[in-house]
Amino acid sequence: MTDAQPARPAAAVEITRLDDRHRYELLVDGRRAGFAEFRLQPGAVVFTHTVVRPEFEGRGLGSRLAKHVLDDAVARGERIVPECPFIAAYLREHPGYEGSVDWP
Repeated sequence: MTDAQPARPAAAVEITRLDDRHRYELLVDGRRAGFAEFRLQPGAVVFTHTVVRPEFEGRGLGSRLAKHVLDDAVARGERIVPECPFIAAYLREHPGYEGSVDWP
């Protein structure tokens, strides 16, 4: 006999671009879990800072946020400039964005 615990329901994750605040916000079950800040330049988005709050770390949310913001930039036809160390590391570890990246 095993003491299996019931599976926890998956958290509802939402990522929204807020141009007026120059950031993408990451919400988990309606709570702000993190953000990726950016500034716009003609034809480009410069990612400057990414944060996942400590209580949400270790769940892959930072990677999920990075993928979302990068995919959104590509879909918008924006060049990606990764000044943020987290976004830069994600790009180095996940091929496929090379044609859209301008390294600082």
